[in-house]
Amino acid sequence: MSHSYTATAKTLHWLIAIMILGMLGLGFYMHNLPLSPEKLQLYSWHKWTGVSIFLLVIIRLAWRVTHEPPPLPASVPRLQQWLAHGVHLGLYVLMLAIPLSGWLMSSAKGFQTVWFGVLPLPDLVAKDKALGDLLLTVHLSLNLLLVTLLLGHVGAALKHHFIDKDTILTRMLPSFIARPPDTTNP
Repeated sequence: MSHSYTATAKTLHWLIAIMILGMLGLGFYMHNLPLSPEKLQLYSWHKWTGVSIFLLVIIRLAWRVTHEPPPLPASVPRLQQWLAHGVHLGLYVLMLAIPLSGWLMSSAKGFQTVWFGVLPLPDLVAKDKALGDLLLTVHLSLNLLLVTLLLGHVGAALKHHFIDKDTILTRMLPSFIARPPDTTNP
C-alpha cells in the first residue's frame, strides 16, 4: 500500500481547499456590503463557486470510497487517529452542508441559484423571509464551524510535520513539493 495519496486525491484536496479559502474570504467580505450591482455580482460568483465546490466534494467522496487512503503512521496515538477521522468526517459533512444551506437560503430569500449564469437550479423551498433569515444564521454558523475545523486540520498537519517529523503532511503535498523524509538522521 502506498504511503501517499493518489494524484487525483491530492488535486481534488488542494483545488477544494483553495476554493474554500477564497469562498470564506469572499463570503465574509460581501456580507456587509451595501446593496449594489457589485454586491449582486459577488453573490453570483459566491453561489457559482459554492455549487462547484459541492460537486467537487461529491467527486472527492466517490474517489475516497473507491480508493483507500494511506494509513496513518503507527506512531500516531490512537486518540489522535480518532480525532483525525472525526475532523475529516466533520469537514466532509460541512463541505456538503454549507453549499446546501446557502442554496436553501437563496431559495427562501427568493433568489434563484443560476450556476455560472447559465444553468438555473430549482428552488429547494418556497420564498419565506423568516426561513431565509434562519438559514442565513445556519449558513454563517456552519462556516464558523468550518473555520474552526480547518484551523485544527492545518494546525495538526503542521504539528506532525515540524514537531513529530512524520509524513502526515507530505503524503498530501503535490509530488513536486513533497520530499521523502530524511531517514539518515534517526
